[in-house]
Formats: sequence, C-alpha cells, structure tokens
Amino acid sequence: MGPRTRHLISVDDLTETQIRQVVARGASFSQAASPPGQPLAGQVVGVYFSKTSTRTRTAFATAALRLGAQIVAYGPADLQTNTGETMADTGRVLSGMLDAIVARTAGDVAELRDWASHDRMSVINAMTSDEHPSQALADLTTLQRRFGRIDDLRVLYVGEGNNTAAALALAFARIPGACLELRTPPGYGIGMKVRERVAVRAQASGAHVAERSDLARLPSGIDVIYTTRWQTTGTAKADPRWREVFEPFRVTTRLWESSPAALFMHDLPAHRGEEVTAEVLDGPMSIAFEQAANKMYSAMAVLEWCRAEQEG
Repeated sequence: MGPRTRHLISVDDLTETQIRQVVARGASFSQAASPPGQPLAGQVVGVYFSKTSTRTRTAFATAALRLGAQIVAYGPADLQTNTGETMADTGRVLSGMLDAIVARTAGDVAELRDWASHDRMSVINAMTSDEHPSQALADLTTLQRRFGRIDDLRVLYVGEGNNTAAALALAFARIPGACLELRTPPGYGIGMKVRERVAVRAQASGAHVAERSDLARLPSGIDVIYTTRWQTTGTAKADPRWREVFEPFRVTTRLWESSPAALFMHDLPAHRGEEVTAEVLDGPMSIAFEQAANKMYSAMAVLEWCRAEQEG
C-alpha cells in the first residue's frame, strides 16, 4: 500500500498502545541496530536543527541511514526563513520533496502542526520550546531495557519544568501504575496547559503524576532519579538571581538516602557541579550515557513508525 504518513509532534497525540509499540520497537532495535530489509529504503529524511544538538541530531541522522533512508541536513542558517519566508511556506515547499523531516525549532508545536497539515511529509518534533517528545520516548526505551517494563515504575524528577519535563509528564500520564514525582523550583514548574492535559490522562490511566516546588517529604523506593540542565538549550531566564532559586534542587547523593537502589538519568549535556554533582553523574548508579545511546534506537523506532510501508 506504500509508506504511511504519521507524525510525532506531541507525546499527547499518541495512544498508550502507540507509545508501547514505539518503546518496544526501540528496545528491539537495541539488539540489532541494522534491521534486514531497510524499511525506509528510497525515502529522504530532512534533518533541520535551528538550535544546537549533539545527541538528538546524531541519533536521527544515524537512525535514518541505518533504516536505508537518505538524509538532507539543514543548519540554522540554511533555510529561507532567515530571509523572511514564513515557516508555513517553508513547510509547504519541503513537503513536496521530503518524505519526513526531523525538526528542532525555536517556536512551539503549533509551527510543526502547520507543517504536518501537508499530507505527504511526516513531521517529527526533535524539540520545541514547549515539548521534547522524542526525548521522552527515548527515556521510556531506556526504562524498558533496564527494567523490562514501563508500568509501575517510580521516577523522581528534580529540576526545571522544561520541555523535557513536560514530555515526561505527558508520557508517564499514559502508563498504568506509573508514578512520576516532579520537584521543580518555585516559578519554574511545567506550564498550566501541560498540567491540565497530564491530569486528564493520568486520571484515565491510573498513573500518578504530581508536582511540588520543594524537596520536602521525598518518596522512598524510587526506581529512577532524573534531572536536566538548568538552562535549556537556547533559552535564558529573566530573573538575574535565578540560580539562588535553583540551588536547593541540585542532585546530590543525599537523594539516594531513601532510595539507595535508584538509577540516575540525565538527558545531557550535563554541567557537573550545577544541576548534578560529578559524584552522581559519574557514579555507579548513573545510566545517563547509556540513556544517550538509546536515543538512536528510539529514533529508529520513531522513523519506522512514521514512515514504514503499510501492510495489506
């Protein structure tokens, strides 16, 4: 029947079944990163990053090549949006030439939804200002590989309620029995719209997702402690004294007092001594670099899910 056209713009667009399919496939790819048959052979994937990226850009470019696709890479100064062309017109043009585009932009998901309105080209959100869905799926893939499941896991997230935190919350809200505790600095929590969507999804699935702006009464028996850098790529904070607010939320070994078996995850890049101590990041409980490697397997699963041939 030919290739399908699906999009990954927000985790919230996926059903629980679809999340599980992508995560399971990513874990499967980790056992054989070069699948037989090259399911994306003959297709062309655009890789557009208007902001810096090491892991996500490399993961998707490598994933596309391993699946048999060719890639066209665009840097922040390569598209005519820099000379005044609208994002809408750019998307319309690209959709006539590319089979899929992996995009990291300075805007929000609305820009990518406009690109996705053109039927032919799959659109994959590699991070917008409000959400990082491919990171959440890669994180779930890491959990699947480590624990053999994504149900009933307990995760403590400490740090800013940024686009990674938003995607994690939306993903965990779909998983029955999952527990995600977010501890975010006052004034730096996840946005109201995301919280509302998370509450609806969690109520339906039986997941537990909660957010507080302090580190009091931390839960015990946590499976994973997770943090991100204090300054999200390409952003700045208006309050010149923001570091004072964030200081108590640094991840140190004291967080392991009530959960000594917890693993540590970080979406990287990390700033040792800022959001996490070197003792934690480089310690025996850290799987941050394993987590980074899993981004390629998850990217393969996302691309295949978006673009592989339909059956029947």
